[in-house]
Amino acid sequence: MIKKISTNFDTVEMMLFIWQSIADKEKVADSFFIELANNKNMKYLYGEEFDEDSVRKVLSAISNREVLNNASKKERKFWNNNMWMLEDLDNMNNMVKPVKLLNLNDLKLRLNGETKFEEVEVIFIPGHEEEYYIDGNKLVINFFRLMVDFMDESKVTISGKPLDEYIEEKLLEMVK
Repeated sequence: MIKKISTNFDTVEMMLFIWQSIADKEKVADSFFIELANNKNMKYLYGEEFDEDSVRKVLSAISNREVLNNASKKERKFWNNNMWMLEDLDNMNNMVKPVKLLNLNDLKLRLNGETKFEEVEVIFIPGHEEEYYIDGNKLVINFFRLMVDFMDESKVTISGKPLDEYIEEKLLEMVK
């Protein structure tokens, strides 16, 4: 029986600081990029073409307004995703708001029954390619895959589904 569903958007909060600082033409120290890269939730992004140094390299290039040289496909995708946030801070804020206000308590009842976990965590990270990852009792969602409806900014979807429905679908996949 699921007793608790929590959300974690620590890495997105760190990215908010970075995006706002860069937009305000403030310098962000490489040590902050390294701290982000070493965050335990970022490990889901790391593999053959993208690692902790990739995060630092990409964000440092953006912060210093430099060209990203000798980048892998995943590093270029991460660069593009971050530049997208910087180009439209209003859209970025509209993506962040529903994540911050996300309340998944009503899902506990719908997900109960024969489940593997008592606690489930929904984590949002600034990803590069994959839409989501499932790791035990953790559902990790790529923040960059959220889409805001330009006609109604209160509507946020992922893969064409409202955010809460998408999360419920993935949690059902995870807990059964």
